[in-house]
Amino acid sequence: MTRSTEIAVLGAGVVGLAVAGALLACGHEVTLVDPGPPGGGASYGNAGTIADYAVMPVGTPEVLRNLPSLLFNRNSPLSIRRAALPALAPWLLRFARQSLPGAARRNAAAIAALVADACPRWEALAARIGGEDLLQRRGCLYLYETSAAYRAAGADMAGRRALGIAAELIGPEALAAMEPGLPAVEGGAAFFPKAVFLADPGAMVGRLAAQVLRGAELLPARAERISRVTGGVLVEGPGLHLRARKVVLATGAHGKRLAASAGDRLPLDTERGYHVEWDMAAPRLSRPTCPTSRGFYLCPMTGRLRVAGTVELGGLTAPPSPHRIARLIEGAQAIFPDLGPPDRDWMGFRPSMPDSLPVIGPSRGGAEVIHAFGHGHIGLTLAPVTAAIVADLVGGREPEMDIRPYRADRF
Repeated sequence: MTRSTEIAVLGAGVVGLAVAGALLACGHEVTLVDPGPPGGGASYGNAGTIADYAVMPVGTPEVLRNLPSLLFNRNSPLSIRRAALPALAPWLLRFARQSLPGAARRNAAAIAALVADACPRWEALAARIGGEDLLQRRGCLYLYETSAAYRAAGADMAGRRALGIAAELIGPEALAAMEPGLPAVEGGAAFFPKAVFLADPGAMVGRLAAQVLRGAELLPARAERISRVTGGVLVEGPGLHLRARKVVLATGAHGKRLAASAGDRLPLDTERGYHVEWDMAAPRLSRPTCPTSRGFYLCPMTGRLRVAGTVELGGLTAPPSPHRIARLIEGAQAIFPDLGPPDRDWMGFRPSMPDSLPVIGPSRGGAEVIHAFGHGHIGLTLAPVTAAIVADLVGGREPEMDIRPYRADRF
């Protein structure tokens, strides 16, 4: 039996939920399709930071110069599972091209346009779903442990400021005044004062899901293929036959195959993200802090310290890497030596495009399929931004911003 709906949103992570909420607010009928609970995966396990400052793509000239040592050093913040190298080779070639100076500058400008109003959009979303108590407005820190790293950060911050980002470099004394719980460093920090932090991203996304599911139906099923039919799109999978006038792919790291069935062959691959957590009643920090040389965030979440981050390219099927988890633990204990064993660890999947730009916009084959995935490290940040763009596209309106850099036909 084939069911029918006006709009099918495939994926009930934070992006899919935000999209569904925006469509419901415009009066559309929405059905969500996801085999897992709403808001699971990377929507739960992230660093909780609405990172309006995160305008630099993963691929830059500096990364390109150091790519071999980065990828094949097991301790690098950016690494690769060697068994995955043959499958990743085409993606890596694209990534290398996108790391050239001109491409990296274009990609940074495109990211900056997306994140420009991410924080106020999240504040408005939190107000609508009763999540204001989970928002913190204390900014975010990049920590430079050495004087050389602090001096080198000047050019990086100047580049971000040129893209409209509020960024301040502060010395060790100012850093100690802001975060007395951190050990003293000889370098300093970059302070991003406008960044917003979710003290419990899982709880925030749970509140979003609760509101959305008051108006949308959730089908706990796995969409495996989509096909265009008269009057719309047919979504199929085990036990799933859903006809929709339009389909939105908000499928995160799982979007490649569904996009291909819609006629869009996209160079999407997967980053495996990790976090470890220590339960504690009192936070050791007042804002998220990233020790830049270690590639992770120290996140003072409700009732716990979460250490989240690093990039491991390795696909969707391999088990978690004990070594990556151990590196997070060692790094956290290097900063807070009295930390014992963590209370839990986690691995999830992030979608990764070679240019670090999401895929947002209509399918090449027609606007009855709309893409909204591939956000990499900033899916949480860009959920309400993406939702606004998709709502405009579904409603036949021109989006407020130029979405050509994010369309599927850019490849």
